[in-house]
Amino acid sequence: MSESSGTMKFLDQAKVYLRSGDGGAGCVGFRREKFIEFGGPDGGDGGRGGSVVVEAVNGLNTLIDYRYRQHFKASRGGHGMGQNRSGAKADDVTLKVPVGTQVLDDDQETVLADFTEPGQRVVLCRGGDGGFGNAHYKSATNRTPTRADPGWPGEERWVWLRLKLIADAGLVGLPNAGKSTFLAACSRARPKIADYPFTTLTPNLGVVRAGDEEFVIADIPGLIEGAHEGHGLGDRFLGHVERTRVLLHLVDGTQDDVAEAYRIIRGELEAYGAGLAEKSELVGLNKCDALTDEAIVERKAALEAVTGVPVAVLSGAAGIGVEAVLFELLRRIRDAGDQDTGAAGADTDGG
Repeated sequence: MSESSGTMKFLDQAKVYLRSGDGGAGCVGFRREKFIEFGGPDGGDGGRGGSVVVEAVNGLNTLIDYRYRQHFKASRGGHGMGQNRSGAKADDVTLKVPVGTQVLDDDQETVLADFTEPGQRVVLCRGGDGGFGNAHYKSATNRTPTRADPGWPGEERWVWLRLKLIADAGLVGLPNAGKSTFLAACSRARPKIADYPFTTLTPNLGVVRAGDEEFVIADIPGLIEGAHEGHGLGDRFLGHVERTRVLLHLVDGTQDDVAEAYRIIRGELEAYGAGLAEKSELVGLNKCDALTDEAIVERKAALEAVTGVPVAVLSGAAGIGVEAVLFELLRRIRDAGDQDTGAAGADTDGG
């Protein structure tokens, strides 16, 4: 669904109301057939109400559908009928969501489902069972029961859908560190780029190529000091970096204190938790095309002093050093994937 600008609006969070269908009522019925003097009970059972199911599918990367429609109700099961006819089961209602979506309870803390691969399905509201018809209650001592049950009620709840992008690498840095420009330089993504003090408002995803291989980079909206406490755009977007395997931390080389810029972002990652601070991190001194050689040497040394690791020098705008950074990111993504596989294998062996 396109917005008027022709670009897909990224929506990473939505609140929806779900209600499964009530079960159908059972029927009180008796056979009325010619030549049969005493017709027995033949009331059928009610059908089960429809359930509400959430399913992860390929091809979606936004929760935009749930901005315009927020109520999802399944139908009631069919009522039982005479001649032992059961009511029809109502159809389920299925909400299709992108891979990477989490379903949270109304408290926004309890995770009800976490969709990490396509095809995963979770029943969030189970349809009510149908009521028994009077044929169910026939026994040796009760030949003509007149009891039939109403259907059981369905379930209802409000839930939050929250999308965490599944990207291989995440771009972090202060506002105007040049992340959007870097993403535009190395992928087909076209983020809006300008000197906004409030930075990119929505995460952008870009597929980048290094040699013959491709991987996905997520440009996370620029953090400001205090983001983990909800300052600025808050830490809502930090959730998108949780699933990446490696971080590319860009520092604007044109600012006076590059070490302090690095420290602010590291502080936010550590305060947020969720293992972000432990991820493999590649640090890049960006916008080197706007610096003299002396300034590059001086600021690279200042960054390396605070990070303790070699710092890449690049310019997303001029394309300088971008390819080398992409190949290094790819190498680290592979390493992280090998470690994941090794850990999974160890778990399996141990089990």
